[in-house]
Amino acid sequence: MRKYLLLCLLVLLPASLSQAGSGLPQGFVALRDVDPSIIQDIRYHGFHNFLGRPVAGYDAPECILTTQAATALQAVQRELAAKGLGLKVYDGYRPQRAVDDFVAWSEQPAAQATKAEFYPNVDKKDFFDLGYVAKKSGHSRGSTVDVTIIPLPAPAAATGGAYAPGQPLTACTGVYGKRFDDGSIDMGTGFDCMDVLSHPGSDAVSSQAKANRMLLRQVMEKHGFKPYEYEWWHFTLKNEPFPDTFFDFPVAAQGK
Repeated sequence: MRKYLLLCLLVLLPASLSQAGSGLPQGFVALRDVDPSIIQDIRYHGFHNFLGRPVAGYDAPECILTTQAATALQAVQRELAAKGLGLKVYDGYRPQRAVDDFVAWSEQPAAQATKAEFYPNVDKKDFFDLGYVAKKSGHSRGSTVDVTIIPLPAPAAATGGAYAPGQPLTACTGVYGKRFDDGSIDMGTGFDCMDVLSHPGSDAVSSQAKANRMLLRQVMEKHGFKPYEYEWWHFTLKNEPFPDTFFDFPVAAQGK
């Protein structure tokens, strides 16, 4: 009996260590551990975002999600792959400290270095009233993702390597092919474009962009996500496991 118990402990120990070693709360996973084929371009870890710098809490370019959200996203990826397409994720779980960083930046009138790309037609003082920045974010609950569609095989621009800090910025509202190329199919605007053109139902974008937005929306809804009326890239799992909890652990590198 003692030998049997020892054997059981040896079998269970690696799994326990793996779970503890991840540094993630129970119920959270690294997306790449669920589906490494999904391209990640975690904007808030770097400089190509509306703050123009790394955001507090993003210690690694890693997409963290609840297990349920990651599994649902894997189903979306498989369906798109059959069409020669794939997902690219800009953001997943977002620490509360990152949300606080957004708020602090929004209250600094002089910090306008990224206006030319991310909010060319909007006054920064209106961010709160327009819903672009809030003191709480569904991302902090772990089941919200910012995504787009890319062609397969993934173009080199899809990984985010095409951006060099300090390069001239182009308006996110510009026509496809002239705004920043991040490998996405035409969605009408760039990611994090603070403009009415980013509203999923906007009639001011091209017919191709409308069709691409509808494709993304349909496949995301099919696999359990609900859209957000102001951002074509933003989706939340309908049956999210932590609907009332806003987490603040950092986005950190996970074991390979």
